[in-house]
Amino acid sequence: MKYLLLKHYRGTPAPAVNCAPMDQWTPQEVDAHIQYMHDFAARLEGTGEFVDGQALAPDGAFVRYDGEGRPPVVDGPFPETKELIAGWMVIDVASWERAVELAGELSAAPGPGGKPIHEWLEVRPFLAAPPTVTD
Repeated sequence: MKYLLLKHYRGTPAPAVNCAPMDQWTPQEVDAHIQYMHDFAARLEGTGEFVDGQALAPDGAFVRYDGEGRPPVVDGPFPETKELIAGWMVIDVASWERAVELAGELSAAPGPGGKPIHEWLEVRPFLAAPPTVTD
């Protein structure tokens, strides 16, 4: 079963323990955090549980259809994903329990001072195919 692990900037149940914004980290702290993420993904590639993962740039916009012949509408009166989502990872594991276990490990990525950030990760299962309707 596939799960999405979402890394959030804000909107979590409580702040991360070691939660200074990354732009306030030293270059070595950023490098250590990114290396942890790469090592985590490489380990899951070895077990066949890694599907994909990406960090997201802070740039972006909401876009929606605004009717035939009209240009798309950009932005809106709501928080943008660039303010909410830092990155994501897709895993393919045998159970919900394994997905939660891996999210807990990912939450321990180092931050300032090399200490775990204890960040909240949102774990979301992918939907299975919809049921087939027959007459």
